Amino acid sequence: MVKQSINPAQVNLLVVGEENEGQRLDNFLLALLKGAPKTLVYRIIRKGEVRINKKRAKADSRLQKGDQVRVPPVRLPEANETPDVSPKLQRILNDSILFEDEALLAINKPHGLAVHGGSGVSLGMIEALRKMRPDHSFLELVHRLDRDTSGVILVAKKRRALTVLQKMLVDKKGISKKYLALVHGHWDAAVTDIRLPLLRTERKSGERIVVVSDEGKSCHTRTRLLESGRQYALIEAEPVTGRTHQIRVHCLSQGNTIAGDEKYSDRTEAEQDKTVGIRRLCLHAWKLGFAHPLTGERVRLIAPPDAELKAAYKSVDCLSGELL
Repeated sequence: MVKQSINPAQVNLLVVGEENEGQRLDNFLLALLKGAPKTLVYRIIRKGEVRINKKRAKADSRLQKGDQVRVPPVRLPEANETPDVSPKLQRILNDSILFEDEALLAINKPHGLAVHGGSGVSLGMIEALRKMRPDHSFLELVHRLDRDTSGVILVAKKRRALTVLQKMLVDKKGISKKYLALVHGHWDAAVTDIRLPLLRTERKSGERIVVVSDEGKSCHTRTRLLESGRQYALIEAEPVTGRTHQIRVHCLSQGNTIAGDEKYSDRTEAEQDKTVGIRRLCLHAWKLGFAHPLTGERVRLIAPPDAELKAAYKSVDCLSGELL
């Protein structure tokens, strides 16, 4: 968490402290320039207006303790006070803690809760946790989940834990994530590896989507069939890479849209979901395994699906024995 403050009307020269060591430049600036659009942050980096030790830098440049960062004058929107956390949300988050120690906090995130504010969301999970724990000087997301996806998510309580875990994610070593996905149709049990490149693009309406394209980035998802019903199947999906909407679009590529996926389902699938009572995206971050960033010990976390999701599995005869 960036502790420094700036005067946005003038050039600021900031010295990187221990709490920001190893942080990407773009993330440092997004935290520093509260409320600034991402487009503004990336533009000032691209134009060379942001400098590290008087040299041009890239958005993914890693900061080192003692680095001097030049931040140009920027126009920021009026800062709004983060709203208070309702007693209901406090109770939900406290009841959703799967694991906690001096370095990490793991939450079984509910469906419908954004992990951070922005895009019309004034209070996300991370802002709520910071409000609930004012004595914690550092709370940062290790990774992200879509708002409509439920399940286990990690929050770092120390900079060292954050940088080590994020390196594991980049290197694809030492950490694994497994999801439960309820999909339309029959899933071929022989499909266990999907390697298709994905490209972020837009529909004519301006809606942002992801598609399979040779022009996209390489993507790899491992899958395992858990249960088959008449109209749906329940699979386990392990994203080896971590692209936007990767599991959703890789499932779609096999002809199996995830139940409740309003972005990628067609009208017939949406009507079918409505008929069986599915009102949410049936994608759940189920298991997370990793080497503890400070001790090296293996940590294995399981986030049980909530009652609504289990009811959805049961209603379409896809409640796997592994979930009972």
